[in-house]
Amino acid sequence: MSRAVRVTVTGEVQGVGFRAHAAQEAVRLEVTGWVRNEPDGSVGAHVEGPAEAVEEMVAWLRSGPPSARVARADVVDADPERRSSFEVRY
Repeated sequence: MSRAVRVTVTGEVQGVGFRAHAAQEAVRLEVTGWVRNEPDGSVGAHVEGPAEAVEEMVAWLRSGPPSARVARADVVDADPERRSSFEVRY
């Protein structure tokens, strides 16, 4: 069963390599979607794929790379975008 979610990550998450690390993790987990910095200082992500892999990606987003300090990760179900890869958006 597949799942799609939108995640908003807050804390010290910009300027610490969060997006690049998230993209590496997404490739490892074989999920698709995107990650981007938001104007309010948060990081937004859209993740879709097998439910178990999406849950693993969400768990990773809740902690981020070692250089990040995640305060919160809000997750909501989303409509699938049916992307073929995971990309870093600028």
